[in-house]
Amino acid sequence: MAAVIPVALDPAHVRIVLVGQGPLAKRRLLQLVDGGASPAVYSPEPDVELAALAGDHLRRTLPSPVELDGVHALFIVGIPDEAAETLARQARERNILVNVEDVVPLCDFHAPSVVRRGELLLTVSTGGRSPALAQAIRERLETLFPTVWADRLAELAALRDRLRAAGAKGPEVLRACRDLIAAKGWLP
Repeated sequence: MAAVIPVALDPAHVRIVLVGQGPLAKRRLLQLVDGGASPAVYSPEPDVELAALAGDHLRRTLPSPVELDGVHALFIVGIPDEAAETLARQARERNILVNVEDVVPLCDFHAPSVVRRGELLLTVSTGGRSPALAQAIRERLETLFPTVWADRLAELAALRDRLRAAGAKGPEVLRACRDLIAAKGWLP
């Protein structure tokens, strides 16, 4: 089993590009946008919906090697295997992290299944081994953590900010936050 390192990327500091077409490309683009990214989208034959979602970020071609310069993370979805392999190789030559949807040997990273509740981000990953399991667990997490968790996190963040402003240190802040969670009965 390969080891993995979970990270959350800040799209304000990471240049992301999506290359692809079809329903999986649309899904990936929506996930990237939901995460705050505004990726360049390269799609030789985008359908109407992908073109509309990508808007001004759409380029109706595959990226040239020069267009990959300065990219940090490249998502490849729904293009022919030979083109995906070529793009993955070109990206790696430029030290770009690559994810080729459902082609584990071509992936430097895997995008987890995601539940967003405001700033609360819950993720599930199987390292690309079983997207079906990741999806099933994500669906369960959606029921365990309904949308009200966005407000709960905001309440905890406000408490943390007040305590920090009053000079409280880490252990005291942690204890106060855990006490609030317990008092409200948020986690059984």
